[in-house]
Amino acid sequence: MSVAVYEKSTRTFTRATRPSFPGVVRGEIFKQTRSRPVLALGILALVTAALPALFLALTPNTKDLVNSQPGIAYFAMMNINLSVQRIFIGVFVLIATALLVGQEYQNGTIRVLLARGVDRVQLLLAKLLAMSLLALGVFALSSLIQLALTPLAVRIATGNLDSLNAINGDFWHSTWLYVLTVLISVGVSILLAACVAVVGRSLAFGVSAAIGWFAADNIGVLVMLLVFRFTQNEFWEQITGYFLGPILNTMPAVIVPGLPVTATTPTGAVVHGVFDPQTVGFPPLVNYDGAHYLIVTLVYAVIFFAVAVILTWRRDVKE
Repeated sequence: MSVAVYEKSTRTFTRATRPSFPGVVRGEIFKQTRSRPVLALGILALVTAALPALFLALTPNTKDLVNSQPGIAYFAMMNINLSVQRIFIGVFVLIATALLVGQEYQNGTIRVLLARGVDRVQLLLAKLLAMSLLALGVFALSSLIQLALTPLAVRIATGNLDSLNAINGDFWHSTWLYVLTVLISVGVSILLAACVAVVGRSLAFGVSAAIGWFAADNIGVLVMLLVFRFTQNEFWEQITGYFLGPILNTMPAVIVPGLPVTATTPTGAVVHGVFDPQTVGFPPLVNYDGAHYLIVTLVYAVIFFAVAVILTWRRDVKE
């Protein structure tokens, strides 16, 4: 065999034995679904998704609210259900992504994966895609649980489901927009956890930094409020409009349209108003529109992704 033919056959064999990107993604999903901490977190997210329906069934004034103002009642239920999903699925992806990325450095298995021919950036992208698919799966299961249990809770509390007729097109439009904000929050949380895990090259650092980021963001709002009161400088208020955690907390309130409601006063006058979406967590100290929040969140996402990819691509693996 000539040297040229040998080299060509060697290159062909190398390409054939190098893991494909779909194969790497399947491998990452397999590892996550066999990880006990990840499974425990996923089960916790599913269990918490059922809690709003339980509280709804046991709350004494549920019957009066559903019977008197069913539109507002279901809109509030939707807000609570999706807020719970945003929080607990967010915790799930923060810890699971940090585990997925950080444990490779912690255990030194990244060298084995790279030795098998997996490109390091391809490996990172596969992990991000695998985590995104798992997060979507958990979100879908959580949504099915809530869709099944919420009418059951209403049935237990009121004795019938006649109030479901109050659900209209405005309700579903607001629901889909709220779902979009939840998915945005989950997506940027995945990128944040991957970024800090790559930066720290440590499982412990990745998990603590990912969880601590949003805790620091929310506490930072209180700190900025105190500084503003001492200095009377509006800069300290305005800067909170660029904190990622408070932005994600407030995003549904500025993107999701409120529910139009009509009420009759004791004097018989008809009053038209809007029932605004409810949010959980500290909001920024200043008000911005939805475009501002989306742009700032996109900037954070691009920075997290760029830092993770560049460091993965340029730094040597010495673990």
